[in-house]
Amino acid sequence: MTTSEPGLSAITGERRQLTNLAYRLLGSLADAEDVVQETYARFYAMSRQQQDAIESPGAWLSTVASRLCLNVLSSARVRRETYVGEWIPEPLPEPAEWRGGRSDGRSIDPADRITLDESVTMAFLVVLDAMTPAERVAFVLHDVFRYPFAEVAEIVGRTPAACRQLASSARRRIRAAQAPAAPASRQAAVVRSFKQAWEAGDIDALIGLLDPDVRATADGGGLVSTALHPIEGAERIVRSLVRLAGRLRDQTILERTVNGRPGLVVQRDGVTVTVAAFQVEGDRITRIWAVRNPDKLRSWMTG
Repeated sequence: MTTSEPGLSAITGERRQLTNLAYRLLGSLADAEDVVQETYARFYAMSRQQQDAIESPGAWLSTVASRLCLNVLSSARVRRETYVGEWIPEPLPEPAEWRGGRSDGRSIDPADRITLDESVTMAFLVVLDAMTPAERVAFVLHDVFRYPFAEVAEIVGRTPAACRQLASSARRRIRAAQAPAAPASRQAAVVRSFKQAWEAGDIDALIGLLDPDVRATADGGGLVSTALHPIEGAERIVRSLVRLAGRLRDQTILERTVNGRPGLVVQRDGVTVTVAAFQVEGDRITRIWAVRNPDKLRSWMTG
C-alpha cells in the first residue's frame, strides 16, 4: 500500500492511540510497541478487499490491539514467576525529554509518545498490575478510553454485564489503594527536600520526610544489584539510603517528571541508572518505586 492510497493516513494516525492504550494495559513500552507493530502487521496482511470491508479501521485496530494485550497479560503472569525480584511498570519521561531508545534500537517517533495523565501515574499502574487481565482490560477500555461495555464485551469475550462487574471490581481496587495525592507543587517540594536530604546524608530530615509506614520497591530485573524485596518502614529505608549515599559521589541526582509526577533520576557519567517515582500524601512520602532495570530505562539513557 502506498502513501497515496485512500485511508492510509487515517490508519497510521491511530498509532498514538494504540500505543497509549497498549502502554496503559501492559505497563511496558517495549511490550506496547510489539503489540502495535503486530496489530498493523495483521491489518496489512489482509487483502485490499478485506481492508475496505472494515467499517471502522480505527475500531478494528483498537480491538485487535486490546485482544493482543489481553494475551500478553495472561502470559505475563507466567513470565513474572521467573522474573528476578519485584516487577515495576516501565517509567516514562516528559515528552520533551523523551530519548531515542526503542526496544528495536530505532529512535522514538513522536507519534509513539504516551500522553501523561492520571491513568499513567506509577501508583495507578501498580494497582492496575495487581488486577486480573480481564479486570484490567475492562477497566482501562471503559473508564479510561470510554469504550461502551458492549464493545468491551466483544474484546474480553464476556457479556456486557460481566464486563460491567469487572470494571466495578477494578474501581474498588483503585479506590482502596489510592489516597488523595498532594498538589503537584507540594509533591515537587517534598521530592526536592528528599533529594537534598539524601545528598547531605541528613538522617533526621529523611525520616521526617517519610511516612512511618512508607514502602520502597526496587526493580533491577536481575540485571543490576538491588533489593529483591520491598523495604518497609521509614527507619529501614533511611538505613538503606545512607548505605547508598557513598555512591552518590560518582552520581548525579536530577529532579524530573516521572509518569507525570515529580520524581528523581540518578545518572552516572550522563547515563541514567535509576528512575524513582514517589507517592506523596500530605507532607510525607508513602511509596517509592525505583526502577534500575536498564531494559526499562531506554527512554532515559542519556540527557
